[in-house]
Amino acid sequence: MTTTLATLTLDDRITGSLIGAAVGDALGGPVEGYTPEQITERHGGRVHGIVGPWNGDDWRTARPIAPYHKGDGHVTDDTLMTHALIRVYGTVRDHLDAYAVADHLVPDLLSTPRWIPELEAEALPLQRIFLAEKWLVARIHYGHHDPREAGSGNIVNCGAAMYMAPVGLVNAAHPAAAYAEALDIAGAHQSSYGREAAGVFAAAVAAACLPGATPTSVVDAALALAKDGTRSAIEAVAEVAAQHTDFESALTPLRTAVAPFDTVGPDYRAPSLAARRPSRLHSIEELPVALGMLLVGEGDYRRTVLGSVNYGRDCDSIATMSGAIAGALGGAAAVPRDWAKTVAEASRLDLHAPARELTAVTREVFARDTQRRRAHESAFAALTDAR
Repeated sequence: MTTTLATLTLDDRITGSLIGAAVGDALGGPVEGYTPEQITERHGGRVHGIVGPWNGDDWRTARPIAPYHKGDGHVTDDTLMTHALIRVYGTVRDHLDAYAVADHLVPDLLSTPRWIPELEAEALPLQRIFLAEKWLVARIHYGHHDPREAGSGNIVNCGAAMYMAPVGLVNAAHPAAAYAEALDIAGAHQSSYGREAAGVFAAAVAAACLPGATPTSVVDAALALAKDGTRSAIEAVAEVAAQHTDFESALTPLRTAVAPFDTVGPDYRAPSLAARRPSRLHSIEELPVALGMLLVGEGDYRRTVLGSVNYGRDCDSIATMSGAIAGALGGAAAVPRDWAKTVAEASRLDLHAPARELTAVTREVFARDTQRRRAHESAFAALTDAR
């Protein structure tokens, strides 16, 4: 008797992607900024699940610039921004652009207090997000810049890319559409290769929703759309990742492969003078490494995300991205239930609610797209009808 695997539903893929992203974020948060060697020394080996703050009970004062309770299952600003973007979709209930960021996302960040896990308090999201995200508010709310160009001048980093999974999910199975929409949205936040990474990451998430998708097909879809240094970095990392199936042996080779494209330099906490400046030759580090770990982990959620976490450096964003893609590939069941439960409880977040909301919006947007496409087909037929 021949059996076939059932295709995962849209609902399942969206749930897996969003919960997968949040769990990856929470796992990577406490070791963000450190090297694989430092992580091993601090934790007596590799991280295999949820761990506590790097500085223990001194998390409030050890790094005054970042007085956040990272660890213990707390999500970071990656997830806060992802959920904020989902709220914008829930309001607009259609495709978004840079003006939707100005009209809805920016007001959300500076007007509505929400529970911030790392602050262990209710606060405005603006009071937690990183400086590169505060740029959105400074440029659009206070500076009144054209939203389509507001990202120009910001540091070029993964800030826009890290929360673009919802764009890929709204455009599920249509990578080119996800790429275009994310580029428009990200224009309010980033420029250069930071904006490009946002488009390519959204495309990768959309590609992961295709029936029969694999890690290789996801990377191929990303490469088909990526430009300049971003494309070159993904190619270089993917070539190396194909030689490994264990993240332990891949850690150093992946870093070596992406290093020529990364402007931050070898010391993550002491960026080079050329760091985060616009360039057609460079790439953010996070997206190529996330795709590399997806290949190394062969799409398995646990292996993919743990590789991303133990890579160190900006590993919460790397694990957010790889977790979103692996979750879309494998559905909700791919994300370890105990991890998801701990993160939801520790962060005081209903991780399923944003998925339900985005699934409903995605179905509505597809219906609108179908109507618009049929109207265009009808108009074009009238234009070309031979009489």
